[in-house]
Amino acid sequence: MKYIALIICVFTFSLSFAQINKASEIKAIQKVLKKQRIAWSNNDLEAYMEGYWKSDSLAFYGKKGVTYGWEDTLDHYLTYYPTAAYTGKLSYKINAVTNIAPEAYYVLGEYHIKRDVGNADGFFMLVFKKIAGAWKIIADTTD
Repeated sequence: MKYIALIICVFTFSLSFAQINKASEIKAIQKVLKKQRIAWSNNDLEAYMEGYWKSDSLAFYGKKGVTYGWEDTLDHYLTYYPTAAYTGKLSYKINAVTNIAPEAYYVLGEYHIKRDVGNADGFFMLVFKKIAGAWKIIADTTD
């Protein structure tokens, strides 16, 4: 009977720890998104890109097709958002943050950019992975 009680206690503790751990991971991901929102709204696209995996394997899926690599994604942003009038002020609504694998999550949301050249709205799905202790976007689908 002692063994059964011990197993139940260990199992319950493991579940509680997993939930606490996931909550802290979600908070860390939300912190990355907040930093990105602030950087975008300050027209600092290089700081915005700090949330992305600095790799040639980064994948950005947008209206113009797929862009691979961190540098090419930054170039994409610099081309289509050349000034503060284009980056505007970013806000977003997170609809879901879902654990899909150990140290990997997807984030579904909606964005709104208020700007002088006309507002922009759309949806996004981001795939985050913990790389070298930091949460980074490894894939971005934005419409």
